[in-house]
Amino acid sequence: MVHMPPKQQQTSEERYVAQLTEETHRLLEHQDFTEFHAFARDLHPYDLTQIYRELDPEDSGHFLIRLQTEQLADMIEMMSGQEQADIFQALGPDRSVDVMEQMDDADLTRFLQDLPPAKREELLSYMHLSSSSTLRKLLGYPPESAGRLMSDRFISISAEDTVQEATEHIRRSAAMSDTISYLYVVDQERRLAGVVSYHDLFFAEDHQLIGDLMKKRIVSASVTMDQEEAAQLIQRYEFLALPVVDEESRLCGIITVDDILDIVVSEADEDIAKMGGGSKDIDFDTKAIVAVRRRLPWLILLLFIGLISGSIVNFFENTLNQIVALAFFMPMIAGMTGNTGTQSLAVVVRGLNGRKLNAKTVWKLIRRELIVGIVIGISCGLLITVIAYFWQGNLVLGGIIGVSLLATLIIGTLTGTCIPLLLSRFKVDPAVASGPLITTLNDILSLFIYFGIASRFLGML
Repeated sequence: MVHMPPKQQQTSEERYVAQLTEETHRLLEHQDFTEFHAFARDLHPYDLTQIYRELDPEDSGHFLIRLQTEQLADMIEMMSGQEQADIFQALGPDRSVDVMEQMDDADLTRFLQDLPPAKREELLSYMHLSSSSTLRKLLGYPPESAGRLMSDRFISISAEDTVQEATEHIRRSAAMSDTISYLYVVDQERRLAGVVSYHDLFFAEDHQLIGDLMKKRIVSASVTMDQEEAAQLIQRYEFLALPVVDEESRLCGIITVDDILDIVVSEADEDIAKMGGGSKDIDFDTKAIVAVRRRLPWLILLLFIGLISGSIVNFFENTLNQIVALAFFMPMIAGMTGNTGTQSLAVVVRGLNGRKLNAKTVWKLIRRELIVGIVIGISCGLLITVIAYFWQGNLVLGGIIGVSLLATLIIGTLTGTCIPLLLSRFKVDPAVASGPLITTLNDILSLFIYFGIASRFLGML
């Protein structure tokens, strides 16, 4: 049985996956394994992943058994950690190790680092010594570092090699390398001395020495560099791969652009989760009690901060009792202030990604956001003044609301700008200045300004 949504609701991709899944089900049901292998061999790992997710438990089990080991490894690399764990559990220790031997080091390291230590050691003990030693070394680097992300599947050559010798080396080693776009030149101590692109090699004469072709000014990452910084280097220089070196400049591995895409998506998801007051560790597969445990402390903190807003309203109770119309505009004042703060926060967090700040850049940004806040405040303030005047017939009331909105929008914009900049200055991830926190702080400031201005001009109302 294959579970698919109704045809009239299917997208073109869903229809395509449905066709592949039906064909897979047919081949498995008729035990036509020769044709199944030919069918699966032509499919991209992403398609295999989608098919696996749509098959019922019985078919999915047969599907895993019949897939070639290399195909299974490619498919598992495209899945989330929990899905990977479920598949390895279904495969059993022996087949799991065979698949792990075929997987990319970076993908396998990400999977292993999330396992309980005992389970991780169990799997590593089953692997070949060379493979397990490599993985243990990668797991020894700091979390979210370039060392954890790199692969040791690269081609290195000597500066004394000729182009012909390097080409023959590529032929022998290409199958075991993640990329042949770049050849890395190392000395006898494995120190990185240069890099040659395959493009340059292709157009060179066979007798030319690699040392005459290589570029000696090399951009590289250290094994302890944060993975986000490594991603920025690849983005900045438009590399297909980035060499990773240790403290003695020895070439340890490379980071390929497909690994960086995973990191970019992961970092973006993390920032979005933090800006929403959530956790990067919560996804579709997270259990309800775990999600509650990770969200509740943050929300309780905001709850207590929010009580200050209630205290402000209570403090200005006399003003509110005298001019009841003020209550009508209170949610609008607080909401608009929170919205502008969240907008500025999003702009700053996005702008901080991929660039370093200096004093000139910071002040330029603050001045720009101040101007933005003033222009938006004047526009919205004039509009609400007119609305309040025609609704209540009181120009002073309209002016109070308009001026309050002008002041709070300026404050909200600056708050959303300055808080993430300050956090970045003190080496704290600016995304933790989440939307809920900015909104709550702006609620307090906006209500205080609103009722403060109203109380000041109460006698004129």
